[in-house]
Amino acid sequence: MKAMILAGGGGTRLWPLSRKNYPKQFLKIYNERSLLRQTADRLLRVVPPEDLIVMSNNAYRFYVKTELGEVPHMILEPECRNTAPAIALGMKYCREKLGCTDEEVIFLSPSDHVIKPDDRFAHSMRKAGEVARRGHIVTFGVKPDKPETGYGYLKGGTLLEDMGEDSLCLRVEQFTEKPDSAVAERYFRDGSYFWNSGMFAFSIGTMEEEMRRHVPEIGGMLDLDYEDLLERFERMPDISIDYAVVERSDRVVVLPFDAYWNDIGSWDSLYEVMEKDGNGNVTSGDVLALETRGSLILGSKRQISTIGIEDCLIVETSDALLVAKRGNAQKVKEVVTTLRRNTRTEAEEHVTTHRPWGTYTVLENGPRYKIKRIMVKPGEQLSLQMHYHRSEHWVVVRGTAKVTIGDTEVFVHENESAYVPKSTLHRLENPGKVPLEIIEVQNGEYVGEDDIVRVKDVYGR
Repeated sequence: MKAMILAGGGGTRLWPLSRKNYPKQFLKIYNERSLLRQTADRLLRVVPPEDLIVMSNNAYRFYVKTELGEVPHMILEPECRNTAPAIALGMKYCREKLGCTDEEVIFLSPSDHVIKPDDRFAHSMRKAGEVARRGHIVTFGVKPDKPETGYGYLKGGTLLEDMGEDSLCLRVEQFTEKPDSAVAERYFRDGSYFWNSGMFAFSIGTMEEEMRRHVPEIGGMLDLDYEDLLERFERMPDISIDYAVVERSDRVVVLPFDAYWNDIGSWDSLYEVMEKDGNGNVTSGDVLALETRGSLILGSKRQISTIGIEDCLIVETSDALLVAKRGNAQKVKEVVTTLRRNTRTEAEEHVTTHRPWGTYTVLENGPRYKIKRIMVKPGEQLSLQMHYHRSEHWVVVRGTAKVTIGDTEVFVHENESAYVPKSTLHRLENPGKVPLEIIEVQNGEYVGEDDIVRVKDVYGR
């Protein structure tokens, strides 16, 4: 069995904490490990590291390496085309690069779910693999505990015949993607419906047959070799595996999942998972909650005080504040859509941006200038680059910098500075053992991030 993690999504339902340039799978919002790290650790209970495949994209590849280290198999999608094209590309990789046959089972998992306990998950994963080897597409079905409109629903039908201890698997009679509240209420009361967890087990041969049958725009491209499929990846339809195959195939079965599952798809979902105080509040940061009950309050830099509120969501970051009533968290995507329509950077970017060498934080941005705090990890370096429209002044506040400016190399220590004129090749390195922190002052007629001409870059950007 191969385990494949889908880690390329730029989800924004946990905005303002999760944004396109640093989505929730990389955040440590539930415990000290990121959701991606938790997912990998869970899967590695069943498969060895060499059978773990991570699917992401070029923008997130260094985030993946930061969380998981050197991944033996990481597939970078040329662009986001949803889960069905991603699975097709992953299966082609398994065939050509790993020598897999039709019988090889792939267990597919999103990268951003909370599941516990891990031993129950491992047992279910092994069971799903056994059923998948018999030609079925297996999905974990979670029994609803409320009428939720944010999930897809599967209706369980008859038991699979002659499956031994796997006889709990049910044939799927109906698939409904995110019903309205009235339908969700009906499904909840019916008792025969399950939430679709988004985790699947299938053999390569079975899934390829179903793609050729139900989504020929993708199935017809499975005859290409891996490199050709990469080149033509953007031609495949932007469609999920749920719409492409699951709701159309008669080979889908649901395995009731006997463990806790939460896809952290909204702030309401996160509230359910996190530990609460005696008043039912979830708090993080510098929070003073007086006469406050049933609320989620996450602070970043500011002190947050609340008085006399109930069932509220308050999430603060350096550049944005979300205030909502619990139960309305699914509408956060409407906020993000509106911000994007108004070309607000807060919709996509954090004040702090992660790079393979470290991070930078925008402290102030104005006409003709920008001020940043830059942190470079020990032994790392920025690209050798130049800017046509701005000069830069660097002041070291911690550590030692090795600075290249034109043909000159110098070491700059704490409380010392360096000046980089416009159109001059330069590079910043950290040769030391502690993080290097500098304050960068940019000045010029244009200070956008796209005014970078990279000449040499150890990260291949």
